[in-house]
Amino acid sequence: MNILELSEQEILRRQSLDELRQRGINPYPAAEYPTNAFSTEIIASFTDTPEGEEARQVCIAGRMMSRRVMGKASFIELQDSKGRIQVYVTRDDICLGEDKDLYNVFFKKLLDIGDFIGVKGIVFRTQTGEISVHARELTLLSKSLKPLPIVKYKDGVAYDKFDDPELRYRQRYVDLVVNEGVKDTFLQRATVIRTIRKVLDEAGYTEVETPTLQMIAGGASARPFTTHFNALDQDMYMRIATELYLKRLIVGGFEGVYEIGKNFRNEGMDRNHNPEFTCMELYVQYKDYNWMMSFTEKLLETVCIAVNGTTEREIDGQMVSFKAPYRRLPILDAIKEKTGFDCDGKTEEEIRAFCLSKGMEVDETMGKGKLIDELFGEFCEGTFIQPTFITDYPVEMSPLTKMHRSKPGLTERFELMVNGKELANAYSELNDPIDQEERFKEQMRLADKGDDEAMIIDQDFLRALQYGMPPTSGIGIGIDRLVMLMTGKTFIQEVLFFPQMKPEKKAPQSSIQEWAAIGVAEDWVYVLRKAGFYLVQDIKDEKAQGLQQKIGDIVKKYKLGYDKPSVTDVQGWIDRASLT
Repeated sequence: MNILELSEQEILRRQSLDELRQRGINPYPAAEYPTNAFSTEIIASFTDTPEGEEARQVCIAGRMMSRRVMGKASFIELQDSKGRIQVYVTRDDICLGEDKDLYNVFFKKLLDIGDFIGVKGIVFRTQTGEISVHARELTLLSKSLKPLPIVKYKDGVAYDKFDDPELRYRQRYVDLVVNEGVKDTFLQRATVIRTIRKVLDEAGYTEVETPTLQMIAGGASARPFTTHFNALDQDMYMRIATELYLKRLIVGGFEGVYEIGKNFRNEGMDRNHNPEFTCMELYVQYKDYNWMMSFTEKLLETVCIAVNGTTEREIDGQMVSFKAPYRRLPILDAIKEKTGFDCDGKTEEEIRAFCLSKGMEVDETMGKGKLIDELFGEFCEGTFIQPTFITDYPVEMSPLTKMHRSKPGLTERFELMVNGKELANAYSELNDPIDQEERFKEQMRLADKGDDEAMIIDQDFLRALQYGMPPTSGIGIGIDRLVMLMTGKTFIQEVLFFPQMKPEKKAPQSSIQEWAAIGVAEDWVYVLRKAGFYLVQDIKDEKAQGLQQKIGDIVKKYKLGYDKPSVTDVQGWIDRASLT
């Protein structure tokens, strides 16, 4: 990288880096730094009871987030993994001899905001009442070469915010450093997952792992990502669900199995969807979907208490209660309740005609199940704010679900709706291998009609069912959406460390070869870019003498030591640029 591609702040920091090394200070030491306290612990445990200095000695480390130099004394704010604490630094306390360079040069000039430093010192309370550490020793632990955006807080109000979502999600590492509360969201996410594991483990169920690369993308209706397995010279799919492999384990004799892992669906991105998402799937033998509804509402109540200390959470300005029990409503009743149209007993053509009468975009590729799903999504889904189990889906919508024991044409399936979105999907699992094969064949007929989300027949799964699977209930819960609900976030990107993003946009600029074509040497290309000329065409309207002056100013400012090109040379560049 040419130094002129850096910002002025970055250039100054690299100059400081070079000077540190010249002074024999390693800006990236390898040795352990023996910290023994965190900022929050120091503040929480401090008492004004007189103690000897030895009892109040601490060794802490973190980023320097601010610095106020007042002659021979200074204050800095140190941020560690738990919080922030003030550090008081005086020249004579860290420079015990006659040489004061450690304070005057190293501390005041060569350290920058964002650098990691270690501090050994004594805890005390300042005259203004702030618990602080009086430094006796400073150590540079890691030099920061890019300046952090500095968010200033006054009376609880943030100024100069780093709040552009594009930058925050793309540079999550910066977001975590400078924005209060971001780390807390991800600590709460960890609590959600930890609590789910605890509940499932205590119930006696086994956490397992199943393949991410699969020869058949099964277990859900979704468009998969494809990749190529070189060793087998075969195209493979990234899994869209873990269901079919987990049910193989129920066949194999496990009482209950669950997996918390990534699924991948080659679909759109919006505030509620990320193509790579985390899901928990659980399968338990000898249970049905009624048992699973009761288990799920108790699980979510436990999770909400663990995260929020209560069974309620404010989401989008509305208070949502996760206290069991939840409402249970058949899907056809929900559609009738919201539209007045009863889908029960209607043909595919009748349902399609009703959809068209409502101005919905439907076509001939959509079967009966897809049409009902579209109706529910259009008129019902967003209306269920409090947790509600939508039950008893038509068989066309549920190719892996057992037929309802008392309602012909329906299945024993539920989806849990919260805050207008699906959170969970569960079944009394289909364990009749002949029925399952027919359901798969119907899915293939939908695929032939153009449904690119229809399932493919998984012959090995059918073989497993033929060995016998006990009555089983299974559920999938979207972890990302659950975390959104438990933390009150309205965008899925807020609960993913690194959400999928569009490719980063870069300002267009002419290549080194394009500049060379008009006679500009590579060194001068970087100088011209620093002066604001990114494209060859950008210089065509410049005056030769003026452009030469701009070049000279940059050479001087950054002490490049180049001989300035002549006005004649510059005029030649301009003339040739005008011909491009």
